Amino acid sequence: MKRFAVAAVAAIALATPALAQDEATFTGFRVEGLIGYDVVSTPAISDQDGLLYGVGIGYDFNAGPVVLGVEADVTDSTTKIAGIVSDRDLYVGARVGTVVGQSLLYAKAGYTNARLESPVGNANFDGVRLGAGVEYALGGNMFLKGEYRYSNYEADLSRHQVVGGFGIRF
Repeated sequence: MKRFAVAAVAAIALATPALAQDEATFTGFRVEGLIGYDVVSTPAISDQDGLLYGVGIGYDFNAGPVVLGVEADVTDSTTKIAGIVSDRDLYVGARVGTVVGQSLLYAKAGYTNARLESPVGNANFDGVRLGAGVEYALGGNMFLKGEYRYSNYEADLSRHQVVGGFGIRF
């Protein structure tokens, strides 16, 4: 996990400020590709990790000194827990942030639903996701993002994720 977190921070830090010559705007519709590190925890089995990947959409607007937004994503994971496969994860929620230079710092919260697959059938788990992150404007309506997410599901299932993304605003 530490290597991925360092790589995500380095990718954001190395994004060339010269690419973002116009003032950054963090409003409007956005689409993004997501990739990251996923850790699923259950009380009976030790933490298991894997690769997370997926897509997200959202809409952000200025509300005075803050940026408010709604968002949704669908992700999948390679995480396996004792023969149980962590399948898709759906999320819908809101975020609030503030613009600092070419970056948007934000916090998010919303509903999430995870599905686990096993040889005897599938199970869905409802939960709550909390997170925080940063988007960095690259210019040309493109952005990089990095965020941390914590999801708490029913049946004592939880998930920690470190996610990076690349997106475009329309």
